[in-house]
This record gives sequence, structure tokens and C-alpha cells, in this order.
Amino acid sequence: MLATAPSPFPPTRPVSGGSSRLERLKTAPRKPGEASFFFYDAHFRNEAVKVLPGEFFVYDEDILVMTTLGSCIAACIWDRDKRIGGMNHFLLPDTGGGGGDSGRYGSYAMDLLIGELIKRGATRGGMEAKIFGGGAVISGMNTINVGERNTAFVLDYLRTERISVVSKDVLDIYPRKVCFLPQSGKAMVKRLASANTEALAAQERAAATRSAPAATSGGSVDLF
Repeated sequence: MLATAPSPFPPTRPVSGGSSRLERLKTAPRKPGEASFFFYDAHFRNEAVKVLPGEFFVYDEDILVMTTLGSCIAACIWDRDKRIGGMNHFLLPDTGGGGGDSGRYGSYAMDLLIGELIKRGATRGGMEAKIFGGGAVISGMNTINVGERNTAFVLDYLRTERISVVSKDVLDIYPRKVCFLPQSGKAMVKRLASANTEALAAQERAAATRSAPAATSGGSVDLF
């Protein structure tokens, strides 16, 4: 059930040594494909990271992990026991015969996210997923059913991996903005007006046609 949450985020707080958590995040070394666009979100009064197409991010504190989706999928996976979670953002379910070592493609993106969670102490038995995106928002691409293919892929992948999907907001015609808190497992989704998605559509068209790859707990999802 979708519901409105009035104030889901804690205020920002300093970390040891006198530097802010945001500064620590910005200066930390990044792995290939790991999101690196950190900022302070004034609306939620919290540190945030934006996950761009082909990227992922895993963390064990409740910073705001966010992305914007059209036909793409974002999988938010959380270990309810270890209280660590992460998000990816992929554009296509498979490579279509090309090289697949890119987070743009579903299988690699899912392996990358789950692998990073396990490296940080999560276990498959404790994982649960929340899935977003797959909207039919790009004019002229409906005939190849990118959103439907992405949605079918990620649900089948998680079923094969025996990771429960506790909630999802997928398909339909809406682009979506998604926010995820990786320590508490809380997710929120905002459906965007179709008239304001020209830039998103252009980004997805370019990514979909590019031949070379670019280098509170539980099942609730809130509207915001």
C-alpha cells in the first residue's frame, strides 16, 4: 500500500574528527560503477547520493540514496538482519549479444549490487528487495517494450536468487523519482508528470541505443 510519510529522514549529523559525513563520502575512494555524486538535500535535510544509469551504491547508514527512472529499473536490496542496503540503476535487461561488463545491463547490475552487499557482511538469507521503474515513458520505444522487459527480468532474477520482493512500483506510464534509506530499508517513490521528462527520455534513448557500455523495514513504499 502506498502512503504518505511526513518526515522520514533524520537531520544531518557530524562525524568524528570534525568533518561532516558529506565530506567523508565525497573524499572516500570509489569502486568502478559506484555512485559518486554526493550533495546535501535541503528538502529532506539529509546527505544524499544520486545513482545515475549504470551505477550502484551500498551503505550502512541512512543517507538518502536517490535516482530518477523512466523505463529503467532500480532495485533496492536490504539485509534486514545486518541493516545494510543498496540501490542500482540499469537500463536494459541484457546486452543483446554485446559485452556485458557494465552496470547498464540488468544481470551485471544485479550481480554487482548483491556482491557488494555480501562483501560488506550481508547474507542472501537476510535480503529483501523493493523494485521500481519500468514505465512506458519514451515515445517511439514502446514497440520494443523496454520497461516490460526490464521488469520481467528483475523479477525473474530475484525469484531465481530466492530474494523476496516485498514491494514494487513498476510499469504504467509514469517516470519515477525513488529515494531509499539503506540502514532502515525504507523506500519512497514519487510519480512524476510525463510533461516534464524530456531530459530523462533523451538520456534513456541515448543509453539504450549506445553500442559500447559506459564505463521502516517491511513491505511498505511511501509516496512523497
